[in-house]
Amino acid sequence: MASPTEHEDSCEQEEAAEEPKTPKIRDTPEDIKLEAIANTIAFHPSRDILAAGDIDGDIYLFSYSCTEGENRELWSSGHHLKSCRKVLFSADGQKLFSVSKDKSVHILDVEAGKLLTRIPKAHSAPINALLLVDENIFATGDDEGTLKVWDVRRGTSFMDLKQHEDYISDITIDENKRTLLTSSGDGTMGVFNIKRRRFELLSEFQNGDLNSVCIMKRGRKVVCGSGEGKIYIFNWNGFGATSDRFAVQAESVDCIVPITDSILCAASTDGVIRAVSVLPNRVLGSVGQHLGESIEEIARSRDTRFLASCAHDQLVKFWDISSLPDTRVSDYRRRKKKDRRLKALSNKAFDTGQDFFSGLLDSTEENRKEEEEDDDDEDEEEEEDSGSD
Repeated sequence: MASPTEHEDSCEQEEAAEEPKTPKIRDTPEDIKLEAIANTIAFHPSRDILAAGDIDGDIYLFSYSCTEGENRELWSSGHHLKSCRKVLFSADGQKLFSVSKDKSVHILDVEAGKLLTRIPKAHSAPINALLLVDENIFATGDDEGTLKVWDVRRGTSFMDLKQHEDYISDITIDENKRTLLTSSGDGTMGVFNIKRRRFELLSEFQNGDLNSVCIMKRGRKVVCGSGEGKIYIFNWNGFGATSDRFAVQAESVDCIVPITDSILCAASTDGVIRAVSVLPNRVLGSVGQHLGESIEEIARSRDTRFLASCAHDQLVKFWDISSLPDTRVSDYRRRKKKDRRLKALSNKAFDTGQDFFSGLLDSTEENRKEEEEDDDDEDEEEEEDSGSD
């Protein structure tokens, strides 16, 4: 017969075994593994929800959490016949817009995942870019350089213009919802007035594709990422020619997302997400990476706490960018040091020691590598721009 002490010890052990384990809280949500490569991701404007569209044409909705094991697939939709290239939530979070290689535009109900509206032959070529202007107006760009602007209430486009000679890669618009900007594979940026429903101008041709476009510096600068690994900067209302450019020593700058008025994140085919300061121009460091895998898209959460990325490894990864808005960048330039590596800006970011990291500098140092013959001219351009801000 067991003694009272032995009996008490046994009961305590049983109680301890029955106690549920405390869920582990992480700095970022766990990776989401997909069945195919995702081309596009988007954060919900008010809830911890993320949408993803893949190369098979499927769209997924996930809830995400920093509590380990709490990521959930909410629903999936297979309405697109070919690759889904862009997804975006409406401002109220109730609808999800998507465009596809199958030339269609879909509008889905976020709660149920049901198809609300389908425009089957929205373009004559595969659609590549999408922008939601307001609750009723959205814009689309296709692989042949055609821009269309649509009114949801009518289900028809009221602008249909082909000014680019190659695919439209990205679309953005100013705060007044008047001037719409496009970046294109033909190396130009397009300027359109949607109030007057007309094309205004194309920028001069740049070397290589323009893959992305955004507005920064309180609306005074437009920034484009290029396939040659450079960032081009235009003055507002000076769209014809760049005011500045600098190399970030990436294979390309495929997707850029503004984090603050002066700092953006840039994703590349080398699998690295870089934080970049614009005027002063610096590469601040690495936010994260998909090792050896080309990144398709990055997106910022509503509270600027997380950056999500999707790449050819079929993963959606989350990165902690909460410290970036408080980053201060010195105007002072130090001499380049050849052996410096890219500074890790999050717990999950690291230096792999690969060659493409060599020479990348932290937030207090120079990170502009131009051809020798261009250095002097471009330094003068940047000094003029910096003085205007």
